[in-house]
Amino acid sequence: MSPIGCVKGDVVQKTAQSKRDAEHNLAIKTVLIVDDSRLQRRIVSALLSKLGLDVLEADSGSQALDICNRSNPDLIVSDWMMPEMNGLTFCRKFREIPGESYGYFILLTSKSEKDDIALGLDAGADDFLTKPVNAAELRARVLAGDRIVAMQKELSEKNRLVQSTLCELQKLYDSLDSDLLEAKKLQQSLVSERHKDLGNAQVSLLLQSSGHVGGDLVGYFPINDDQIGLYAIDVSGHGISSALMTARLAGYLSATSLDQNVSLVSNGDGSYSPRPPAETVADLNRMFLGEIETEHYFTLLLAHVDLCDGVVTMTQAGHPFPSVQRADGTVELVGTGGLPIGLVDCATYEQFRVKLDPGERLFIHSDGIDECASPEGVLLGHEGVEKNLTILKDIHGTALLEAFVWNLSSYAKKEEFDDDVSAIVLEFKETAKLV
Repeated sequence: MSPIGCVKGDVVQKTAQSKRDAEHNLAIKTVLIVDDSRLQRRIVSALLSKLGLDVLEADSGSQALDICNRSNPDLIVSDWMMPEMNGLTFCRKFREIPGESYGYFILLTSKSEKDDIALGLDAGADDFLTKPVNAAELRARVLAGDRIVAMQKELSEKNRLVQSTLCELQKLYDSLDSDLLEAKKLQQSLVSERHKDLGNAQVSLLLQSSGHVGGDLVGYFPINDDQIGLYAIDVSGHGISSALMTARLAGYLSATSLDQNVSLVSNGDGSYSPRPPAETVADLNRMFLGEIETEHYFTLLLAHVDLCDGVVTMTQAGHPFPSVQRADGTVELVGTGGLPIGLVDCATYEQFRVKLDPGERLFIHSDGIDECASPEGVLLGHEGVEKNLTILKDIHGTALLEAFVWNLSSYAKKEEFDDDVSAIVLEFKETAKLV
């Protein structure tokens, strides 16, 4: 034989060997042969064993079902015509067995009519072989089934990985959710006292985040025996980073560490005097643009209240215009506007004053209230705020804020709002004795 002939022979031999090796690496590992004919089982068994498959045998449908309930064969080769339980009935019952893996089902039959094939497919069969079984055709059918089983196993593995990943993500979500719940408690603790009786006046606070945590914050702080400070903050965005920013801002306007409150000036004897609100707001703007690296900005309304004469001195930095409700129930907007803090360097801010007489109140709120939308997309607006204050003119304190939120929810037709909702109501009592 020539060298070329030897090479060709080696190539053919190696190709055949590679083919056999590939067949022995099938996705189908176990096959169950079901036939009441022992000879027929042995013939099919011998053919399938050559493919490297583990072969199980059953002489009836009931015996086959017992085997399938104990194990999960990858391939079923079943005769159609059998006593007691035929191949169609067995196939239907086999498909009812729960399991993650898919069993490829081949029916052995002498039937070739289209109606018969339709019956087999309807029963759950995947393929058919006519008897007597041809070795090449059996091998081809098994390899075709192997591709289906391989894809199913690959899909099952991917689903398992996806499920495993989802479980891990759920654990992370649950952990994050738990942390956010704790963060919500901490943020709410920044507004520890929702109502304060101040003698001539009283102040009530509302803080309701749209999520676990939010970017709104309201509060008050003592200045001296006759004065208090009020602040309402709305940090841009929502979520954790906004909440962290509100916590930092709460430190700058602290009610417990007055020496760190940027709105106050120490008198050197343990007492404090108020800085002009416009000056404080301008300093905060410089601080955020020059010292704090953040993409956030925030709106602020800072007020100093004289409890003796009812004069409230305020600076508005992008926050919604506050409302004053007079003793006769009429409502008027006050304010000068102003830029949010952290947007424009060297921004200037103005101060304005209002005087509250006995029986009058100041309502400060975030844009989560006047920008609350109805199902049709109509915003509540200033008119809606005025209307609600008018309706609720005889309700005071925290009851007023709760009723306002109830009306807001009715307007939006939902209990959870799209934005954080916060407000302060400062009320001078009808019995107040003002200078």
